[in-house]
Amino acid sequence: MSSNSLFYKSYAARIEFNAENDYFVGHIVGITDKIEFFADNVSDLKLAFVKAIEDYLKTCKKVGKDPTKYYSGKLMLRMLPEVHKAIAKTAQLSGMSINQWAAQVLSKEAIA
Repeated sequence: MSSNSLFYKSYAARIEFNAENDYFVGHIVGITDKIEFFADNVSDLKLAFVKAIEDYLKTCKKVGKDPTKYYSGKLMLRMLPEVHKAIAKTAQLSGMSINQWAAQVLSKEAIA
């Protein structure tokens, strides 16, 4: 888990610091809309995140919208041919297809 992330309920946000203006900005991920929130200290940033999520959920419920972004389960990756070759070898040695191996490895590293 990254130290530049916040979590609330099943939602997450990526946090950045704007040194020029001396404030934090959060970007909520995994939702259908683009939502940012701001604060000049960590405590207020956490509160702003919770408020942003609660406001978003309330709005989605009001308009009958699913707040969670839909993902098909299909993922296209581009990589160097040498990396592709190494992955293919590793998967074959594990007795799996590249898809099975990648799904297993990625699911271990992903946050819920």
